[in-house]
Amino acid sequence: MAEQYALKGEERASFGKGAARKLRALGNVPAVIYGHGEDPRHVMVNGHELSLLVRHKNVLIDLDVNGKKELVLVKDVQKDYVRQVIEHVDLVIVKKGETVSVNIPVSVLGHPFPGTVAMLEHQTIQVEAEATQIPEHLEVDVTGMLEHTHISAKDVVLPAGVKLLLDPEAIIVAIQAVPSAESLGTEAAPAAAEAAPAAEESAE
Repeated sequence: MAEQYALKGEERASFGKGAARKLRALGNVPAVIYGHGEDPRHVMVNGHELSLLVRHKNVLIDLDVNGKKELVLVKDVQKDYVRQVIEHVDLVIVKKGETVSVNIPVSVLGHPFPGTVAMLEHQTIQVEAEATQIPEHLEVDVTGMLEHTHISAKDVVLPAGVKLLLDPEAIIVAIQAVPSAESLGTEAAPAAAEAAPAAEESAE
């Protein structure tokens, strides 16, 4: 189950893109806390500490803002993927005992029958779980599975207290034959043939 991590934050009074840039330049990240009928609260947290925490999917944080503690779930992370920095984070307040809707990463175990490959059709599975009992991942075992077989959402074993929200018939993993070199070459040839006239036209 997901672990809980401690993080400190501070209230912030300045808003807008300029203020957010200044915060990030000082190593902080702007965040919004909402949920349970409370007015949204604008805070800032340490960027380095936050980046370590959000490596965990659906991470739960014991957030201390100026002495007021809240249990929050990371709901959304906005990143600048060029500079690899977090620009903003949304945190939703949760209470022990309540259930939340979350997307859990799928972990594929084992190897299918020789000559086949397991294709992951859904990276995550949407479930409902108690806020402090969110699974870190859900496992599917493809050991020895044959071509044209698959694992549906309804086949995935869920921990006690976790309810499936994704369509039960949704295919999570499909077993396919490994493409041969000949088939890959056959597929590439038409594409190359189509690209050639276009290249000649642009050269003209």
